Amino acid sequence: MKKLILTFSIFSLAISSSLAHFLWVETNQKGEVGQAHEIKVYFGEFTYGVKEETEGDAFEKMKNFTLWVVDAAGNKTKLEASPKEDHYLASFTPEEEGVYTVMLDNDEIDVIDYSQYDFGIFKTHYHSVARIGVGSSTDPTVTDNPEGITIKNVSQEKSKAALQVMYKEESLPEAEVVVFVADQWSKTLQTDEKGMVQFDLPWDTEYVVEVTKKEEVPGTYNDVPYEFVWHCATHYMTNYQ
Repeated sequence: MKKLILTFSIFSLAISSSLAHFLWVETNQKGEVGQAHEIKVYFGEFTYGVKEETEGDAFEKMKNFTLWVVDAAGNKTKLEASPKEDHYLASFTPEEEGVYTVMLDNDEIDVIDYSQYDFGIFKTHYHSVARIGVGSSTDPTVTDNPEGITIKNVSQEKSKAALQVMYKEESLPEAEVVVFVADQWSKTLQTDEKGMVQFDLPWDTEYVVEVTKKEEVPGTYNDVPYEFVWHCATHYMTNYQ
């Protein structure tokens, strides 16, 4: 019995460790007109300080992401990211004041088979967002993920977050929202009937918000059938910029 419990625990850990990893973007939330602005893409476990190396097997499977920045007028520009030791690096130069939305999307991930752990065979879809303010504007971020989850930042205060979770361009009520900071601290919240969630940002640090959803729709990717899609969206923010 003890051996059975230990074996199950190891399997459960393997599942949770895989799903605990996610893609996220980091960037200074204040930009300047005419100055190059850097954006970093990470894959790992934010709250544990785990950042996978870009040449490692884990990040190698996630490298087919696309990265854009959308300016205040709605112009969408694709960014090219270069691999560094533990992240991909991209940059752009704001040409005018306003809110810029950074968006990452990765729907090109191989099917994972966890049927031996009674979890199923699934395809993963990652999406990540960050807001950059150039000037004094506090406009919301734009949303553009019609096939999955996105997180819209509508915050107006430095120390209080206001976010709206969208799924396939509709607000997502009763969604579980996990707020992470460093040193293994997290807090779980739930969106209201309009997909909104609000929470304080009490510490001068970095925060990453994660929302996931299981879409019970089977399909095929790269000739491999799957039973459902596991959607994961993240949003990076701070309260000191």
